[in-house]
Amino acid sequence: MTVEDVIAYCLAKPGAEETYPFGDHVLVAKVGGKAFAFIGQDDPPSVGLKCGATEEEAAELRARHPSAVSVMAYLGRYGWNSVALTAGAASAAVPPAELAELLDASYDAVVAKLPKSRRP
Repeated sequence: MTVEDVIAYCLAKPGAEETYPFGDHVLVAKVGGKAFAFIGQDDPPSVGLKCGATEEEAAELRARHPSAVSVMAYLGRYGWNSVALTAGAASAAVPPAELAELLDASYDAVVAKLPKSRRP
């Protein structure tokens, strides 16, 4: 998936909003005022996602894709990973279908923690 595909996919989610709290280079997709994707548009592009309730759960994805997935700065201990949207070798990238599942799971995890009054 390209960075444009990721942005379109995230913003098509119910209640999703586009914010730029860190400047023009990082789009933060939010639902109910809470972030579910940090989309870095610098080169190389990446997306930060909630990949588990703990750092240990998020480590499973890093083990499957060691060259494309890393611990997200500042939020890694809370189960967030950074997923590269481009890779040196095509086989090193996270497959588009799996990336879509990760985006869905991050969105769903954030929505589940929202008070019912703020859920879409």
